[in-house]
Amino acid sequence: MNIRFSPYFLLLLIFLTPSGTSWAQQSSTLEIISADLLQGASGFERLLGAVKMKHQNSLIYCDSAHFYRGENRAQLFGRVRIEDEKDPITTKSSYAEYDGNTKIAKLRKNVVFTNQKTTLYTEFLDYNRETNVANYFDKGKVVDSVNVLTSETGIYEINYERISFQQDVVLVNPDYTLKTNDLIYLTVPKTAQTQGLTNIVSKEGYNLDAQNGSFYDTQKKQFRFFDGLVETDESRVKADELFYDELEAYYEGKKDVRVFNKERKVEVFGDVGKYWEKRKYSEVFGNALVRRYFEKDTLFMAADTLISHDNEQDSVKYLLAYHGVRLVKSDLSGKADSLFYNYSDSSIQLFKDPVMWNQKSQISADSMVFFIANEKLDRVYMKDKAFAIMTDTLLNFNQMKGRKMTGYFQEGQIQKLFIEGNGESLYYALEADTLTQGVNRILSATIELGFEDGYIKKSNFGIRPDGKFIPVQRIDEKNGQLEGFKWRIGDRPNRKDIDEWRKVIEIDPDLKTFFNDPDVRLEMPTDEQIQKALYPGKRMESLPNLP
Repeated sequence: MNIRFSPYFLLLLIFLTPSGTSWAQQSSTLEIISADLLQGASGFERLLGAVKMKHQNSLIYCDSAHFYRGENRAQLFGRVRIEDEKDPITTKSSYAEYDGNTKIAKLRKNVVFTNQKTTLYTEFLDYNRETNVANYFDKGKVVDSVNVLTSETGIYEINYERISFQQDVVLVNPDYTLKTNDLIYLTVPKTAQTQGLTNIVSKEGYNLDAQNGSFYDTQKKQFRFFDGLVETDESRVKADELFYDELEAYYEGKKDVRVFNKERKVEVFGDVGKYWEKRKYSEVFGNALVRRYFEKDTLFMAADTLISHDNEQDSVKYLLAYHGVRLVKSDLSGKADSLFYNYSDSSIQLFKDPVMWNQKSQISADSMVFFIANEKLDRVYMKDKAFAIMTDTLLNFNQMKGRKMTGYFQEGQIQKLFIEGNGESLYYALEADTLTQGVNRILSATIELGFEDGYIKKSNFGIRPDGKFIPVQRIDEKNGQLEGFKWRIGDRPNRKDIDEWRKVIEIDPDLKTFFNDPDVRLEMPTDEQIQKALYPGKRMESLPNLP
């Protein structure tokens, strides 16, 4: 009987056949190219000596092989080598199993997988040539021109030049060592992305940590940390999202940023921050806060924006804060629009309506500078519209004003006040500190007042002072106050105000780091190993069972 195919059937057959290929090229049959000796055996053919096989675009070499022709698979023994004729991929091992149907090569012992300049070393590797994906398990090492990466398991996606490392991942670079449990490495741009806890130690001994993953460009030396912390000998920088350029020594943080200068004992907080380590210059924006640590006390300062420069030259070391500045320390507090802090002499300059409170006193002026010595307020200098107010035991307001005013403090309390230019003073005369007798009002070009426990104990006036005493029964609102008097205790900031501005969550000193885990792990011996150690030279079946 003759069978003829219609032209329409032939046309359909052409369309259904993959273009650009032939039936022979689509064959997945393993082929024997050569061997020194071919022996038949039950269910397979045995190839001995200089074995060479072929499967599609792959050439397979080994010392000997068992070829299961019916199952289209082979077991490969001794110096196994699989070379791809199109892609620059070579695989070596001591033993392998190759399945022509699934295109999966299972390589075992002394496995070396090479793709151009990237080499993978392991003892167990499954390589799927269909998907071009290699899986290793029970430890592996990947080496390229820059990095060495090791992990317990990994997936190498050759088409994407991507390797996923899991469990006990270690990346060793000439400049640092990284440890994590989940890392994706792109071999061509040489970038690494991690998930979860990630720890890095640089060659200089710096610590770089991320609690929620990170991204690295290993060639550009740029890092991005999530919930990250970078600590050097001189500084500590932390943020929810932290960018670090190692070559430029530049940091940029977003959300809950904090920069700590260890030498100056100054820590800066904010929503957004930038820090240039070489210049020791930082900018912080958004609910900014400064903590200046002293041995026995801490100075808090809140502002919208902070700029810090900690140059090696004392003359240019400063901290600038502006818009809504508030200061709080155990023995003083204050507020102003802007502030300039000079590290070299511990002076703090306040501008635009500054007001300072110190226990029983309030001072204000157009601008003021106060100095801290031995962690305590030492002196203050006020210029233009200087005004000082102090309360006595009966809560009367003793007042002083002038163009310039210098105050000296001892143990946190004002000890002496010197007024220059149009000086005026108003202080209440008391009887036995329990009864107000009246008010002393004095005008003088200069006034010097001495205090004890916050109360005026002596006074000294310049040439020809003009003074008068007003009895208590004649004191009214006009003559009981100097012009410009304003008691602003309701504006005085405190720790509660600082905490509401920015509540600082302290860094946990016991945060986990993989570098605290020992590199060597002790494994318990099996029962069989214990038996052999206890009864050397005896067969297992003759040994007693362990309790």
